[in-house]
Amino acid sequence: MTVNRRNFLKTTLSSVAVASVGSTALGACSPQATSSDTKDSSKATCCTESKAELNLSFQEGIAPGETLHEKLDFMEKHGVVGFEPGGGGLAGRVNELKEALRDRNIKVSAICAGFQGFILSEEPAVRKQCMDTMKEIITAAGELGSTGVIIVPAFNQQLPVKPHTQETRDFLCEQFNEMGTFAAQHGTTVILEPLNRGEAFYLRQVADAASICRDINNPGVRCMGDFWHMTFEETSDMGAFLSGGDYLQHVHVASRKRRSMPGEDGEADCYINGFKGLKMLNYTNYVSFECGCQGDHNVVVPAALELLREQWKKA
Repeated sequence: MTVNRRNFLKTTLSSVAVASVGSTALGACSPQATSSDTKDSSKATCCTESKAELNLSFQEGIAPGETLHEKLDFMEKHGVVGFEPGGGGLAGRVNELKEALRDRNIKVSAICAGFQGFILSEEPAVRKQCMDTMKEIITAAGELGSTGVIIVPAFNQQLPVKPHTQETRDFLCEQFNEMGTFAAQHGTTVILEPLNRGEAFYLRQVADAASICRDINNPGVRCMGDFWHMTFEETSDMGAFLSGGDYLQHVHVASRKRRSMPGEDGEADCYINGFKGLKMLNYTNYVSFECGCQGDHNVVVPAALELLREQWKKA
């Protein structure tokens, strides 16, 4: 008998496809495994449950209240466990903050900048001003048990600035290594913050900041991600956080259109993808509010907290 090669191949491939579908269907409909089988297979296929925690933090202007104590009372009432003060004048506030936080379930999270000058300046005096004021803030941060001091290499309006070259990156690594060593000696870190291109030309993605951390290889140098800036610079919140890896020390959150309270921009304010990344990293540091507010703080802020907690559960 003469065999038509085209028909033979068609018949053979169809048989393989049917067998494949059949085996899949049979597998889906097969009886459940015994308890011993389940136990054995779980060892090979199941991942351990994430140890990540959603530790929420507020910058000083987020909570309603006329005084710091009133703000902290509001935070405690709503389960906010981190407080992110600004770095300006922080050395003179150490005792005030220690006393205000005494016997509270709130700790200092990161310190938000506050330094003077900028580290990528072409002018040595401006760079020295940045280094000196950063060290002053770092010292205070260490006394307060802070997770780190946030720094931006340069904002767009800060001139004259070093060009975006390999030499500049090498210089930046040297400067951050010095700061990081000083920070580690004081029990804290320097945290590099990527910004969107509308605010900074240098360091715009979490992976960029993490690569500097990796190259410096200094325990006092870490990075962070900010959902607001990531909206414009990252293709994936999850991917951005995963690129930070073990170097990810802090997270900022805001609404994704107007940089207001999470939830004030409606459906745009979705953080689930990013939260999935944080859970994969077993992230236990802080997610801190850095944003404005369009409505009544007493109404909008609790709603924002509820939104983030609901999305964390869904992640």
